[in-house]
Amino acid sequence: MSTTRSAARAAALSAALFLGATPTFAGCFELIGCTDSEYFSDAQLRRLSCDALWTVRNTIFDENGYCFQTAKGQAVFSNAGCKYTVSGSVPLNKYERANVERIKSVEARKGC
Repeated sequence: MSTTRSAARAAALSAALFLGATPTFAGCFELIGCTDSEYFSDAQLRRLSCDALWTVRNTIFDENGYCFQTAKGQAVFSNAGCKYTVSGSVPLNKYERANVERIKSVEARKGC
């Protein structure tokens, strides 16, 4: 991952994850854990803003090679080295898949 991409991701995550939830390292967040090795709980996710939920969900896709199509996605995440243009084609492990689904559910309940 390039220094520019790392800096952009760190800045975006810092801005989006309020309540002291800054990333401790790539893909891990203070309030909820790591995107690829822990299951997020509904209670943890409900504490996040819609913007923070969007960032966490899309961090999972970015880490696995998704090519962002929207202006917002491209502004926050670099498409350098991306491989997949369809989110359903992105290979996710069991934690990532469960976390994406749980985040989507919380986003829907919050009206994001």
